[in-house]
Amino acid sequence: MKAPLKLPKERMYELIRSPIITEKATIITEFNQVSFRVPLDATKPEIKAAVEGIFKVKVTGVNTLIHKGKIKSFRGRRGRRGDTKKAIVTLVDGDSIDITTGV
Repeated sequence: MKAPLKLPKERMYELIRSPIITEKATIITEFNQVSFRVPLDATKPEIKAAVEGIFKVKVTGVNTLIHKGKIKSFRGRRGRRGDTKKAIVTLVDGDSIDITTGV
C-alpha cells in the first residue's frame, strides 16, 4: 500500500477550484459522490489528498474527465473556449461534503 501524498495547503486549495452544482451532479450525491472543477495538470492522487485534507473525509476513488472547449463565434470571429477538467470523487459510506457552505 502506498503512503498518502502530502500536499501543502496552497496546492490543496489550488487543486479544488469549485464544486460543480448541476442537476446531474446532485443526482450522483445519492451514490456518495461529489464533483469538482480541477486544473488540467491535476493528478488523481493529488485530488484525493486535497479533498481528504480540505474536507476531512475519506476518499475511496477519483474519476477524472477532460471536457474539450467548444468552438464558438463572437461578432463574426471564431474563438474557442478553454478545456476544463472535472473530478468525480467517491466518498466512504457515512462521509459527506456539504458543498453549499464555503470552505
